[in-house]
Amino acid sequence: MKKLVVSVLSTVLALSLAACGSQNESAPAPSAGGSQGEQKEVTLKVGATPVPQAEILKFVAPKLKEQGVILEVKEFTDYVQPNVQVNEKQLDANFFQHKPYLDDFNKGQNMNLVEVVPVHIEPFGAYSKKVKSVDEGATVALPNDATNNGRALALLEKQGLIKLKDGAGISGTVKDIVENKKNLQFKEVEAAMLPRVLDEVDLALINTNYALEAKLVPTKDALFIEDKDSPYANYLVARPDNKDSEAIQKLAKELNTPEVKKFIEDTYKGAIVPAF
Repeated sequence: MKKLVVSVLSTVLALSLAACGSQNESAPAPSAGGSQGEQKEVTLKVGATPVPQAEILKFVAPKLKEQGVILEVKEFTDYVQPNVQVNEKQLDANFFQHKPYLDDFNKGQNMNLVEVVPVHIEPFGAYSKKVKSVDEGATVALPNDATNNGRALALLEKQGLIKLKDGAGISGTVKDIVENKKNLQFKEVEAAMLPRVLDEVDLALINTNYALEAKLVPTKDALFIEDKDSPYANYLVARPDNKDSEAIQKLAKELNTPEVKKFIEDTYKGAIVPAF
């Protein structure tokens, strides 16, 4: 009789354990984000110049986190490495350049990076610590990259200081100057270095992001500046293989919200203009 009771108890215990095991196996495992149903987080690495691009990205970061995207911003002070690192997949995207620069870079480096969405325009300006107007024989510093070099020369031409050959456009170089009545002397410098050479030259044509980093106020300190309808919008840029990914598209959407527009207008007081 004792053997029968033990046998029955053993059978009941085995069935109970089997039932528990079955329940555990069928229960869904929690997601990587935590509890069941919580959105899984994705990290998005974006390269940017510090001002204003990194500042704008940091502004939208909390909104993206709510949507499961952790924005990791890597700051650069040059215009080459952000593209190289996106191309090599060290970064997912970057935000620092206008389309003419991107097109020229792709062509020169045999890359195929693509624009995702325009965000803002940085009107290009001319600055000086020495003169209030451009005089005879003045030394003028220009950015040495092809598109910004041509952009600077086009601005000088619009001010009547030089004349470029017909059709030069944004691809113009100092060799395309056909009229230079003030006998201006040109010094070509890496864009990031332009604020630092202001003491050495009479005039420097400086990209607004670098002007802001140098505590220059474009709307007050520039001798002359591009119109607000400048076609040089700064873009979020990615690769063909990831530009349509959910995380990139969430970032693109957040960069074109009314909140970002207001942030740009309130923070930069016209030195930076929304492009959407």
